[in-house]
Amino acid sequence: MTQVQRAQTAVEQRRAWFIHDRFGLFIHWGIYALPARHEWVKNREQLSNEHYQRYFDHFDPDLYDPVTWARTAKQAGMRYGVITTKHHDGFCLWDTQLTDYKATNTPAGRDLIREWVEAFRAEGLKVGFYHSLIDWHHPEFPIDGLHPQREDLAFRERATQRDIRKYAEYLHGQVRELLTNYGKVDIMWFDFSYPDRDWGWSKGKGKEEWQSESLVGMVRTLQPHILVNNRTQVDPDFYTPEQMQPRGWVEIQGQRATWEACQTLNGSWGYDRDNLDWKSPELLVRMLIDSVSKGGNLLLNVGPTARGEFDPRAVATLQALGEWTRLHARSIYGATQSEFAAPQDCRFTQRGKRLYLHVFAWPMQAIYLEDFVGRVEYAQLLHDGSE
Repeated sequence: MTQVQRAQTAVEQRRAWFIHDRFGLFIHWGIYALPARHEWVKNREQLSNEHYQRYFDHFDPDLYDPVTWARTAKQAGMRYGVITTKHHDGFCLWDTQLTDYKATNTPAGRDLIREWVEAFRAEGLKVGFYHSLIDWHHPEFPIDGLHPQREDLAFRERATQRDIRKYAEYLHGQVRELLTNYGKVDIMWFDFSYPDRDWGWSKGKGKEEWQSESLVGMVRTLQPHILVNNRTQVDPDFYTPEQMQPRGWVEIQGQRATWEACQTLNGSWGYDRDNLDWKSPELLVRMLIDSVSKGGNLLLNVGPTARGEFDPRAVATLQALGEWTRLHARSIYGATQSEFAAPQDCRFTQRGKRLYLHVFAWPMQAIYLEDFVGRVEYAQLLHDGSE
């Protein structure tokens, strides 16, 4: 076996559990749960640090129970979880030693990530950390067209000497903490790069600004078995289409890639109290099936409330998903795209010689399977095993 072949085998072994488990829980949680108007509220409403401080001062998730979160995820059929350690606003849910802008200095008064990791591991779920490459709170993060105070010309003028290299040092230091202090971490989910954006007076940021080569190198040194997504723009293990379902198996430079669609329950990642655009359980089941039928995973998001609970509507949706996955797990876990083309309004998933036909729209009496004559040994409905 050549060195290239050995490296490829190691990558395949690293991804094996991810490709098998197929379904994960995404959690976006932070002080943006207090305004409850989307996780980008600081950007959307162009809030200053001084205004945003009120949410830090009043962050008191007294009902936070990650054991309940983990059990809810497991009951829904999810096999792994990914939580925001820090979103774009810079607020940290763990006891980082590199900033005071963290949960331990709020009324919460403790490391919320440690409790989460322990709870999810106890339920047999793999754990992943989402970490924003962006930080609108850090004093060395240069102002650009996504920054909340982009229209404040006086603020921009005062910030002209900010040094992205100092911020990158901070970014790397925090990632080192996360991958050193919490045992084995299964996924590092970075977000996001935007080097092609140009506002005239400022440009976007990407792998050069994040120093992604050394960042990902450090990640792989600290946690050799970890999976890293594509948003650092360097050496990804999987790709992350967001809020959309690909038309087919995701391909990169003509080669099939490992991929995971990340989707919301209602259009917002963080808790958004008045957002009523809730997807039905039926639609979400279809999205899960659709992902697996194209060789991918589904990472489905919940935005907990400021008190630390899942919205009752989210809980009801996850319970409904759990009823479906309990009966149809064999068509999802360990399954992938079939070599066969599915009939209209259907999807195929396949596990070895087992072929699963998912019927999205029940036909008028018959489903026609072209070229299957003499090839089907036995057919049954999966939910009850009836012929």
